[in-house]
Amino acid sequence: MALFQRLRMPTFAGATAWLNSEPLGPEELRGHAVVVDFWTLTCINWLRTEPHVRAWSQAYRDDGLIVVGVHTPEFSFEHDIELVRQATEDRAIDYPVALDNDYAIWSAFDNHYWPALYFVDTDGAIRDQHFGEGRYEQSERVIQRLLGVDRDPVTVRGDGVEAEADWGNLRSPETYLGYARGERLAAPDRLRLNAWGLTGKWTTGAENVILDEAGGSISYRFHARDAHLVLSQTTQEPIPFRVVLDGEAPGASHGLDVDADGNGVLRGGRLYQLVRQHDGISERTLEITFLERGAEAYVFTFG
Repeated sequence: MALFQRLRMPTFAGATAWLNSEPLGPEELRGHAVVVDFWTLTCINWLRTEPHVRAWSQAYRDDGLIVVGVHTPEFSFEHDIELVRQATEDRAIDYPVALDNDYAIWSAFDNHYWPALYFVDTDGAIRDQHFGEGRYEQSERVIQRLLGVDRDPVTVRGDGVEAEADWGNLRSPETYLGYARGERLAAPDRLRLNAWGLTGKWTTGAENVILDEAGGSISYRFHARDAHLVLSQTTQEPIPFRVVLDGEAPGASHGLDVDADGNGVLRGGRLYQLVRQHDGISERTLEITFLERGAEAYVFTFG
């Protein structure tokens, strides 16, 4: 286990609120091994790691482990505490979560990634770190050494959006739609692999595209088992949408948030799973059409 130069864990003093716990400081954490997990509620990479973090919290809690989630928002709408609260309920997160809306904790750790894990010993020294997905058994062994226990790793299976990506068939990258980080925008009727296009009246903002009139659509040419889209809305009422694959209803390839006929409803800001293919994965063209104005689309992610 790397000593990581025995840097001391910063405090959580910059938290703007806490969920599942009163504020935790050095006194409350003294004598405990701690895992700090930086996340943001729409990040597919975090969602796929969360089953492991949740399992570690449950498996080693009685051995003295404290997991602290730090929710640092990527997008503007993720500052909403109610959305974060809903995400913790949806993911069955029962460990403490510090809300870091001002990026104070993020900056104190000099963190740059979602997800990011920091492993802290009982003296408050950071002993290891890991960014992104994977390395689960090694991370669990780090936790065991910090606690002084030795047993078989926990068995973890992610379901739904938490399922591990189909890495062998994943050929489409995370794709942002706002002008600050957007790329590969093209005519919707001439899409090459990993290009996307807009139909209808849209306004392009720094972090999203916003639908100004009902009937607008977004198309994407992708190669992956799963296709997701981070959505929010400017209006209060739910926004119905319809998804087609290569011009037809998705059928058995529909995602969790879409039925076999391609129908779904936008209700609040989160990641929506539009497609999950089960066999014969190949290049497909996804089109999502919103039946009312006010939809905000931020980023496509794949799995």
